[in-house]
Amino acid sequence: MKKLILITLISVLSSGLFAQSKVGTTAANFLTIPVGAKAAGMGGAVVAMVDDASSLYWNPGAASRLQGSELLVSYTDWLVGTSYNYAGLIFKMDDESAIGISINQLDYGQEEITTATQPNGTGQKWDAQDIALGLTYARNLTDRFSIGGSVKYISQQIWNESATAYALDIGLLFITQLEGLKIGMNISNFGTEMKLDGKDLLQPVDIDPAQAGNNEKITATLNTDYWTLPLTFTVGVGYDLKIMEDVKTSFALDAIIPNNQSTHVNLGGEIVWNNLLSLRAGYGSIGKGSHEDGVFYDQSNLLSSGLYSIGVGVQYDFGAFSSKIDYSYNDFGLFKQISRVTLSVGF
Repeated sequence: MKKLILITLISVLSSGLFAQSKVGTTAANFLTIPVGAKAAGMGGAVVAMVDDASSLYWNPGAASRLQGSELLVSYTDWLVGTSYNYAGLIFKMDDESAIGISINQLDYGQEEITTATQPNGTGQKWDAQDIALGLTYARNLTDRFSIGGSVKYISQQIWNESATAYALDIGLLFITQLEGLKIGMNISNFGTEMKLDGKDLLQPVDIDPAQAGNNEKITATLNTDYWTLPLTFTVGVGYDLKIMEDVKTSFALDAIIPNNQSTHVNLGGEIVWNNLLSLRAGYGSIGKGSHEDGVFYDQSNLLSSGLYSIGVGVQYDFGAFSSKIDYSYNDFGLFKQISRVTLSVGF
């Protein structure tokens, strides 16, 4: 246990030493958008602390630690008029294992098609969306150690072009002998490459313009590049502290090491009163880039956690089932604010 804690702390503390911007080098970057209002309210620092159905995204190893089955749906008013939707269902098979299914979708909406000759529109519309479907299995190997894995089908579509890929997530959760201290690790989006293909890539080509009488309408396909997925390794620590009979506090720190952005750190905390009302706050993307007056000079750094975040949650136990409603607010610099709403039902 001491070695594991030491490795985790070294990873967290050294995460800012090897920062390197690799923005724009991967496909399917919607896979890095934070899921759930609770996690977002804590600045995305939840790999060791997640305790709801959003664990299918953050750390599948934590799914088997839920007290019962749960359905969670979340809506995010995302950047520049897009919306991000997530749904996750965890079914407890027994006290030690669970299975889960999840779907997350980034909807770009529709826009009218315009051309140089028809600047007011052609009467047609184009649309785009990204979707990931996941299937998860998690198990408690001991009373302190859990492991889980997810297989995912990933699709990106823009008008008549699309690309698909398959990926694997693996998560671990360790409850230490120090009461309240947890360690979590997760590697996500380890999978195949993506390549766009579709009928709009078909183009008429005259392979020999200097040759008279040859076929001038040979159909060729524009060859697009292969792009890797946003592979991400996350390691974090979380600590629960009961300060009063009806008040519990939690603190968390995550180090995120992605292949398409700089290594950075997220911090977060939560106060829970009487298992009814929760208040949260967090600060994300520490180490991504310099900022001043709440605005990043490199706005690409804002495509994951953003800057500061706050959140609130209300939950109530009805006996046979329980319900929770969570809301979070994130500051995104020049992109203004991002709001998330999450509803979950336990049964």
